[in-house]
Amino acid sequence: MTAWVGVAALAVALASAAPSLAQGGRRGGEQHPGRQPQGRHAGQWLRQNKNKPPEQQRRALENDPQFRRLPSQQKQQLRNQLQRFNNMPPEKQQQMLNRMDTWGHLTQDQKDQARQVHSRMQQLPPERRQAVGNAIKALRGMPPEARQRQIDSDAYKRQFSPQEREILGGASKLPLAPPESNVPKPPGAANVPKPPGQ
Repeated sequence: MTAWVGVAALAVALASAAPSLAQGGRRGGEQHPGRQPQGRHAGQWLRQNKNKPPEQQRRALENDPQFRRLPSQQKQQLRNQLQRFNNMPPEKQQQMLNRMDTWGHLTQDQKDQARQVHSRMQQLPPERRQAVGNAIKALRGMPPEARQRQIDSDAYKRQFSPQEREILGGASKLPLAPPESNVPKPPGAANVPKPPGQ
């Protein structure tokens, strides 16, 4: 799973399971995650609380009215995700927040499409999932009109199965988050394994 596609899982957990965590608002000068002002999106709660000490973050989370209404299992998942976020280096935290910002600006149809891409990727064998993920990273560095040309290229037809190219096509139609500086440019055949049987 690529980090870009993987943000769907984190954003869904933070925005759908506990919308108050992703939305954020203010009451009396304090951050109040339970309110949802217009224009807020996934990642807002994390962005506004990421520099607080872990104990303050935990209290903010535990005091959130929508968090309190969640089943115990979902509460624990969100606690774990917050802990994982806090354990990331600052540059990884910023990348995750940027991706969540991208997620927050997607339409509902685009979010549904992103979930479908994620679900289809999970059905691939691990090696192929990694290859498709690498290709999505490369496509992120290309203008939207060039993405489909790359997917339809002979090189991609040799490297990817029709099913994998469908996944790439679905991902390429989404407003992908911009690439990080260490993401490779469009791949050659050398660094992407071919699908089995080709």
